[in-house]
Amino acid sequence: MTAYEPFTPPSLLRNAHIQSILNSVGPRKIRAKLLVRQLNSQALILTAKDGTRLTGEFDRSPNPKNAVVVLLHGWEGSSKSAYQVTTANYLLKSGFDVLRLNLRDHGDTQHLNHGIFNSTLTDEVADAIADFSGQYPYKKIFLAGFSLGANFTLRIAADHGDKLNLTAAVGVCPPVDPSNAMIALNNAIFFYEKYFLYRWSNSLKQKLKHFPEYNFAETLKQARSLDEMNALFIPQYTPFKDIDSYFSSYALTDDRLTDLAIPAHLIATEDDPIIPIADIHRINCPDQLTIEIQAFGGHCGFIKNLAAHSWIEPRLVEVFNDHL
Repeated sequence: MTAYEPFTPPSLLRNAHIQSILNSVGPRKIRAKLLVRQLNSQALILTAKDGTRLTGEFDRSPNPKNAVVVLLHGWEGSSKSAYQVTTANYLLKSGFDVLRLNLRDHGDTQHLNHGIFNSTLTDEVADAIADFSGQYPYKKIFLAGFSLGANFTLRIAADHGDKLNLTAAVGVCPPVDPSNAMIALNNAIFFYEKYFLYRWSNSLKQKLKHFPEYNFAETLKQARSLDEMNALFIPQYTPFKDIDSYFSSYALTDDRLTDLAIPAHLIATEDDPIIPIADIHRINCPDQLTIEIQAFGGHCGFIKNLAAHSWIEPRLVEVFNDHL
């Protein structure tokens, strides 16, 4: 494996909250908006075996390597989130084609499927990747995700890596124990909890417009926190009877990743305000999994300068080039 330089931001950017916030707002968001207009993206609708439809944006590199990277966004993000767009742009310049895939009910796709999103739905994402690779064959297929998308990435790699012919996978700052991640989120500065509450509530309101038979408008009005939302929605709109069983169903702890048959990388930070670093050490690490822990970076930030360029973009290229 290629040796890499650890992430060491300038002192004024070492605050974990600054790192986390600059991942999606400020200069990076401005740059992403410009890039979206410049990219000649092909909009795709991909279909799972059960008929679930997921959307994505497909871009081809001007200097192709016969390799594609499938990017998965975080919870309440989308294929057009700033970090997805700038990462895609960096990969494209490095010779990788890129598919930015939307999870169910993300990226304004609430109308496409009747069922409501939950974090256990990895099979439909794997099926969508299979549908894509059936239409667009590549010698090398890589999978990478951020935050909840990183959790999806590592579970898909463990459960479907061989069948999907994945070459390697990278998960950046995944929630390892979702229960502890929710506690950390609630205990962090108010911005995080309010942000996700606002985005999740708006997503569910959009779902209700398309499927009024759900009739949960009053339930939405009652919920004043993520904990209240979880308590109201998990028993009724997921297969799980309570919050604990739901969170444990997609945890990466203990032996969850022992079936990895392809190379996978987990990149985390010691200062992540949402993902407790102690949870990373609760993974029974198989030989195929490489864990990198950086001292700085916040939650998915890795911002290395005031223009909000990210260390994680060239790091992904280094990892993928090692597997070409």
